[in-house]
Amino acid sequence: MLLKIHPETPSPRQIKTVVECLNDNGVIIFPTDTIYAMGCDIFRPKAIDRVSRIKGIKKDKANFSFLCHDLSHLSDYTKPLNNDIFKLMKRTLPGPFTYILEANTNVPKILHRKKRTVGIRVPANNIPTEIIRELGNPIMSTSIRDEDEILEYITDPELIYEKFKDLVDIVIDGGFGDNEPSTIIDCTGDEIEIVREGKGKL
Repeated sequence: MLLKIHPETPSPRQIKTVVECLNDNGVIIFPTDTIYAMGCDIFRPKAIDRVSRIKGIKKDKANFSFLCHDLSHLSDYTKPLNNDIFKLMKRTLPGPFTYILEANTNVPKILHRKKRTVGIRVPANNIPTEIIRELGNPIMSTSIRDEDEILEYITDPELIYEKFKDLVDIVIDGGFGDNEPSTIIDCTGDEIEIVREGKGKL
């Protein structure tokens, strides 16, 4: 299903439709404040299996990140943050940043494997934010790449739908996406380190 949702004021009825799908082991494609992403409820192993198969990656090799709706929700899934990291996150979130943090026991093993670290985002986009709030759980997020050599990511939701309509349950059309991924910041070492420069500027 291609579901058009208004990016500024998502309709509660449409959000409910998406949440019902996620509760039923559904896989969705949705806009963020950077690129379009594919995902599911982080507590639905069957759905995570499906995403892995669609992406053609082994679950134990995957680096899946997940999205929370705000900073306090994010802290439910991480070990206590030191002051510097918390201040940095408070300044930059919601926004186009993925933070690699130490996972606590609330994070399903499938998402942190042996490393016990996890990438977490709070996107500045009302569509995923409202979905996560209504669902009550974070949603896993993995980018959708394009085979095109010039454009790394597909930005047009209708083209995304054409490509993935037989593989996922819902493609959300929230307008054109961006073509630049998030900036990844690793906060698990002694120093805060930028792993990938993306849309977010520090």
